[in-house]
Amino acid sequence: MPVSICSRAFVRALLVLGACIALMVSVVNVSHAQSQRSVATAHGDIAVPEHPKRVVTLYEAALDTSIAVGVKPLGAVYTRGGSSVADYIKDQAQGVDIVGGPRDVNFEKVLSERPDLILASPFTPDSVYQRLSQIAPTIVPKHDRQNPFPENYWQNESRLFAQALGKEQEINGVYAKLDKRIDQIGKAINPKRDQHLALVRWNPQGPIVMSERVFADDLLRRLGFIAPKISSQLTKRPHSDVLSLENLDQIDGDWLLLATLNGEGREALAAAEKQPAFQRLKVAQNKRVIAVDGSLWTSAAGPIAANQVLDQIEQKLKAAHP
Repeated sequence: MPVSICSRAFVRALLVLGACIALMVSVVNVSHAQSQRSVATAHGDIAVPEHPKRVVTLYEAALDTSIAVGVKPLGAVYTRGGSSVADYIKDQAQGVDIVGGPRDVNFEKVLSERPDLILASPFTPDSVYQRLSQIAPTIVPKHDRQNPFPENYWQNESRLFAQALGKEQEINGVYAKLDKRIDQIGKAINPKRDQHLALVRWNPQGPIVMSERVFADDLLRRLGFIAPKISSQLTKRPHSDVLSLENLDQIDGDWLLLATLNGEGREALAAAEKQPAFQRLKVAQNKRVIAVDGSLWTSAAGPIAANQVLDQIEQKLKAAHP
């Protein structure tokens, strides 16, 4: 009899212990669920940590946004044509590890950062996404191939990254200030909104015209500058094919911004400026050709880059034409 009583007591103790464990697991699961948020991405709704601590950015716009809202990521990709992050954000990104390039992710380096959130490019291949998503929740903005550059696309990407970081209020404040600044600068330097301006990236192979829909050109349009016809026709591509020197008249106007990404591009531009076809341009004769940093003007995007572009627009245009 005592043995039977002991057995029943032991069974009851096990049941109580099991119930306690089940309750603890339930509490942990509820707590875990409450500590995550859902973000709508190109790959469906993705659960992300409520307050991510270890962030890796694989897209220049994601790095820009993260720093703009007060989150310094552990890793980032080098800028196109360089070996580190873009110069415009280098000081603010000191200590951030390089984990690959825009199209060359080093998965081992990403994994070594032990991220709890990865912010990636809308152009991330599915095969790359699958590998990244096994490391940490990966945020890829939606991308429509039929309309790759819709209105406000770069701001919307930025807002998505901020949402994933739990910084929606901060990014709203950042863009409110930016919108106000764009309006003020536009009224000051282009009050009649009638000046023609082209943004051209000069590669070693020659000049390519940037679409009016991409980041810096979008800012220029919001400032009231008129894009060349070739730029306004680029609705699905970020830039044109290489122009020959004989076709440079397509980029003539009131202003010409020439961006280079590296030393080879600068050498090619210097050689082109000596050509008669270049010297015949009205904009060259009026000394309104301005060199700008290609990594900022033609590769970057985000609120920090936007403010840097506005800084240079104010400084360079006023200096060229007081």
